Amino acid sequence: MLNHPKYPYDIASIRADFPILNQDHHDGVPLVYLDNAASSQKPRQVLDVLDQYYRQYNANVHRGIHKLSEEATAAYEDARKKVRRFINANSRREVIYTRGTTESINLVAQTWGRTHLKAGDVVLSTQMEHHANIVPWQMLAAERNIIVKYVPILPDGTLDMEAYGHMLHDEPVKLVAVAHVSNVLGTVNPIEEMARLAHENGALILVDAAQSVPHMPVDVQALDVDFLAFSSHKMAGPTGIGILYGKRALLEDMPPWMGGGDMISTVTFEGSTWNGLPYKFEAGTPSIAEAIGLGAAVDYLMALGMEHIHAHEQAITEYALERLAEVPGVTVFGPDAGQKGAVAAFAVEGAHAHDVAQLLDAEGVAVRAGHHCAMPLHSVLNVAATSRASFYLYNTFDEVDVLVNALYVVKNTLVRG
Repeated sequence: MLNHPKYPYDIASIRADFPILNQDHHDGVPLVYLDNAASSQKPRQVLDVLDQYYRQYNANVHRGIHKLSEEATAAYEDARKKVRRFINANSRREVIYTRGTTESINLVAQTWGRTHLKAGDVVLSTQMEHHANIVPWQMLAAERNIIVKYVPILPDGTLDMEAYGHMLHDEPVKLVAVAHVSNVLGTVNPIEEMARLAHENGALILVDAAQSVPHMPVDVQALDVDFLAFSSHKMAGPTGIGILYGKRALLEDMPPWMGGGDMISTVTFEGSTWNGLPYKFEAGTPSIAEAIGLGAAVDYLMALGMEHIHAHEQAITEYALERLAEVPGVTVFGPDAGQKGAVAAFAVEGAHAHDVAQLLDAEGVAVRAGHHCAMPLHSVLNVAATSRASFYLYNTFDEVDVLVNALYVVKNTLVRG
């Protein structure tokens, strides 16, 4: 067995913060949770904040002058300030609350896209995208006759940057829509370089950061991205809340998407005028508790240090790839650990991914199985489905060993049985 590097923080105390980890998955079988790319678990610090809101100052925001509403508004807006600092946005006005990454991308498609894209314009995506960064552009293409094209991937699972450069130069590209980290391959794309090339060729860039913001330091100013989207539930926060970051000048120029309360300045029978940023894009009663919970999750991650979290996950992922390579008949997709996020999607020869995941579950190991909302990528990989183990700040090297031992059980049951 390989020597385990020293953890960058007290892993036992960290795991104690997550109540769900300290249970049996089945009778007498401890839980090994390796489905973090789908949704992470939540620490008690986040759970306590949610409970405190509902028990002590549950009220709507921005509307009341009574004490409860003022407390709720202060906590809600304080969470926005925490997110601003977390991603190094210029202003809290550049931080828009949404329901998650999917809604954030759709907001850009339905506002900036409808305003600025015309027939023949190209949105340049990639072959490794999540459906949330493909389907909204296809829907807009059907409506506006824009063209969606896809940068190919190389055999090692990295993006073909030479093709990217040629496509930017040769096509009327108005927007690049790209994942920072692939949710299947784990590939970490060179966003800073991609943004520079996009801007040199007159295009904007939108980044799906659902798989990067929870796992590594992300600085929107250093990357120089125009839009960036991510979700709370993948970064130790609640479901139902996410973020769209956009450069202020772009957001100011975009029309609102949904109409209703809070996004207006004035309303008459003859017409309406819009509120300023960020409220122009936040119609109706927002997800107040969830936003406050996201703020608590940001506090938790910043206290640990994103550099430490990233280093821990890199070590876990490298160890996982080495251990998985020991198992005969197991193929792992994507680049090596040095170019990879905390994801290991794999196939077991002679076994369907769903059967693999079901038998792993019986051994206490929770993984994902299927196409992971990336059907086009699986077509490129020429595989119907994969099983995916994905890691987070609380996972251990011992849990990787449990996964690998369970895979031998899978092989003995499905392949030889």
